[in-house]
Amino acid sequence: MNYLETAKWLRERLPATPKAAIILGTGLSDMAETFKIISSIPYSDIPGFAQSTAPSHKGNLILAENGEDTILFLQGRFHFYEGHSIKQVIFPTRVIAAMGIKTLVVTNAAGSLRKELYPGAIVQLTDHINFMGINPLIGENDDAMGERFPSMNDLYDPKYRELCDSIAEEYHIQVHKGIYLAVPGPSLETRAECAAFAMLGADLVGMSTVPEVIAARHAGMRVLAYSIVTNYSNLFHSEAHSQEEIRHHAGIASANLKQIISDFIRRI
Repeated sequence: MNYLETAKWLRERLPATPKAAIILGTGLSDMAETFKIISSIPYSDIPGFAQSTAPSHKGNLILAENGEDTILFLQGRFHFYEGHSIKQVIFPTRVIAAMGIKTLVVTNAAGSLRKELYPGAIVQLTDHINFMGINPLIGENDDAMGERFPSMNDLYDPKYRELCDSIAEEYHIQVHKGIYLAVPGPSLETRAECAAFAMLGADLVGMSTVPEVIAARHAGMRVLAYSIVTNYSNLFHSEAHSQEEIRHHAGIASANLKQIISDFIRRI
């Protein structure tokens, strides 16, 4: 299925064109359900969409009200580690772009490489490092989507970030800033790898986001991204991580992140 055909399929079924789209990462799927839902479509019903198998990724596309605006939520994403091709991973992003949506907000759960970025912290991404060993734009370029060699300068929109900083300040919500490094997964990182990533300048490590952001910028979308710190990396301890721990800390920050995002959508 071509992403243009899927975009047309969705436009025919959704009663409104969303102002923005939000990809909800691990532990954050419930955020969509705190808004008034207009439409909900399982990924299994959407032509061309793969199935999300990651824990807590509910696999629904939701159109919801946000004041006078509408937002398109993706309850879960497709990861490279699930066995999907990189083209399948970015397929929803390209569908969103083809629908005419100009703003993409990306969220994820991430491990902290810095002591000051504690579990439960909200981190606004300022940049990223692609350590996945693959780029989603490899192959024949889709000229209708974007140019062959798209710039990745200021890919996390500076004006969007500034607006969200002012919103967070208004609500007295503490937000950190950081650089996200993406690995393919699914095995968690070794202590030596985490030490190397920190030396490279990374503040957070995870297994998503970067392919979607590259695809969105290739398509000319404006991007904003947040990580929820769900655990310290093993630079700081030797205990095994659990999905329960990750979801718990994601839940702590979810309400504050929702406040920032919902106000942000209203103001753009």
